[in-house]
Amino acid sequence: MRTEHFLTRLDRAFARLDREPERPAHLQTPRMSRHRVVLLGSTLAFYLAIVVAVLTTSWLVRLDWQIMFFRPYEQWPQLHAFLDYLVVLGQRGPTAVMVAAWLGWRSWRQHTLRPLITLGVSLLLLNITVGAVKLGLGRLGPHYAREIGSAELFAGGDIFPSGHTANAVVTWGILAYLASTTVTRRVLSVVSAVVSLSVGATTVYLGTHWVSDVLLGWSAGLLILLALPWFEPLIARIEAYVFEVRERMRRRVEAGLVPEPVAAALTPLLSAGGKWQRRRPAGPVAPAAQPAPAATAAAGHSPVTVRPAAHLPRPHVIRSERTPVTPAGSRRPAHTERAGAAARGTSARPVAGG
Repeated sequence: MRTEHFLTRLDRAFARLDREPERPAHLQTPRMSRHRVVLLGSTLAFYLAIVVAVLTTSWLVRLDWQIMFFRPYEQWPQLHAFLDYLVVLGQRGPTAVMVAAWLGWRSWRQHTLRPLITLGVSLLLLNITVGAVKLGLGRLGPHYAREIGSAELFAGGDIFPSGHTANAVVTWGILAYLASTTVTRRVLSVVSAVVSLSVGATTVYLGTHWVSDVLLGWSAGLLILLALPWFEPLIARIEAYVFEVRERMRRRVEAGLVPEPVAAALTPLLSAGGKWQRRRPAGPVAPAAQPAPAATAAAGHSPVTVRPAAHLPRPHVIRSERTPVTPAGSRRPAHTERAGAAARGTSARPVAGG
């Protein structure tokens, strides 16, 4: 019974997915407006200013060392346990899984792959841009610094800019970027800003990053979010290509060019998001084998008409097919003994008190 209920719910889920992909009318793709271009230019200038300040060992590097010697994790030790969990909101693995699960649900509801593809493009840009600067400058962190007052550049490190901070900006900011209404976009923008600021400040408190690392991480993540509208045509082409590949696979399945086990496994995936159902090959269907009436009569059973499986929700045992069984513990002798006793003219009654 539970299996039938589960299969019914699964069929309803596939029926929900069995629609042509459609983009809701209220969803608008962000465009590269003049306001966004101004923000992008200002953020890029701030980004370059931080890099130059660190390269020239300016006042920003002196501020890094002052805060490092202050040791915030020793000033407020009661916050350490909580901030150890808070900093996880900037780790790439856990945050990417959580946000991808939410955007995957949105893609299913809205019948479009744009949310998931946008997340993938933004994370790819994050890895390329931030990773290249990290490896190129090679800055060491506060716990591994060797010379007081030095910028600790080109020493084989990988903490400039802060990956936790940049990842928090991009991962949580993508939710605001993909918001469907203006109010939701503003609320999510505030939430993502608070989360990214908290993660960046937490890394400074724990002593894993300099202040300049966090500032550069904030600007690096914001640059990616501001530049995403330029990649919208690429996202649209990727989505169209995925749907085109699915249509090709559908045609191969219908033409019988895919092995039966593989076709059966791909059918739910190919049906999702489109009004497509797998066509079975046309041809006569062999009827189910039924026992011949003569063979049934020879076996000592009355002929039984087998009804189609559609009319039998569950199997029933026919009384004529049951094997007679002598109840356990019965005091009546077997039929053969009773027949022998009658032939000898003796009573077949059992002796009492045996």
